[in-house]
Amino acid sequence: MRDWVHQAVRRIEADFQRSADTHLFRLDMPEFDGIDIYLKDESTHPTGSLKHRLARSLFLYALCNGLIREGVSVVEASSGSTAVSEAYFARMIGAPFYAVMPRSTSPEKIAAIEHQGGQCHFVDDGRRLYAEAAELAGRLGGYYIDQFTYAERATDWRGNNNIAESIFQQMRAEPHPVPRWIVVGAGTGGTSATIGRYLRYQGHASQLCVVDPEHSVFKDYYDNRANPGVTSEVPSRVEGIGRPRVEPSFVPGVIDRMLRVPDTASYAALRVLERRVGRRFGGSTGTDFCGALQLACEMHAAGQAGSIVTLACDGGERYLDTYYSDAWLNAQGHDIAPWIERLDAACDSGHWPAA
Repeated sequence: MRDWVHQAVRRIEADFQRSADTHLFRLDMPEFDGIDIYLKDESTHPTGSLKHRLARSLFLYALCNGLIREGVSVVEASSGSTAVSEAYFARMIGAPFYAVMPRSTSPEKIAAIEHQGGQCHFVDDGRRLYAEAAELAGRLGGYYIDQFTYAERATDWRGNNNIAESIFQQMRAEPHPVPRWIVVGAGTGGTSATIGRYLRYQGHASQLCVVDPEHSVFKDYYDNRANPGVTSEVPSRVEGIGRPRVEPSFVPGVIDRMLRVPDTASYAALRVLERRVGRRFGGSTGTDFCGALQLACEMHAAGQAGSIVTLACDGGERYLDTYYSDAWLNAQGHDIAPWIERLDAACDSGHWPAA
């Protein structure tokens, strides 16, 4: 049994060694003299998103804790990028993988999970998602990998080439190598926990800003930590970030500031980025960019210099029928034109416009 675990770990580590680090590129923002905004492009991972890092960490954590063994099925509650990445690693080590998801999940997401060798298990009531995942693992004699509980502990926040260490290594030769701000969203809360802990462990002066979409409760809990049971009846409409409940992996104590970003602003930011960068990204990247741009405008107004790093969490090809579809936006009641105008004005003037 130990030999199988050793081989599984070696396969995952070998895959990591074959994969180059993700690119960090600077946005061309001439109006922000002395302020540099960087995007770390996580879409270049083998499974196309930031969740590739999380899935690798979750599998190594489970293997090294004796939770995944030969012949054990792996179960997750996810219909998005996490399930795609976990299916990839499950197939790599020869473990059956089941993604528990709402029956309403889009055919494109189902196909992406199945392409990586995963099987999709559907529930009619989304409120039963987590319970059904745990029950399915029990019926299979398998392991519920549970990203929302284990994300913050599965990654080594002290280093070991986590995303925070990668950012600082790539920033070493830049004009402002220690960012004034690092801006991320929170889905599980694992990325923000890793970065926030790393900043404190390394003694960096950088501050961590977490951006939260509409209908997410993370900012509500951050503002009022006496109410960890706060919930939302409406799920986040920005895939990958924002949750209707406070997840166990969300660690507010390592966050310096949180910003609420309107969903329409996030969707508009994707069009602004597409014109200025020549790339399409997912909705959470739009949320990240809105937060980074607001902070850059605040620095500009205060006469400060420095750098801001944020994440491009995945590519836009997964969202051509949603965030990049005018018909979809109109059907959802989102008029992005005013926000495109506001964001363009901010990019061109260095001033965050009033609402």
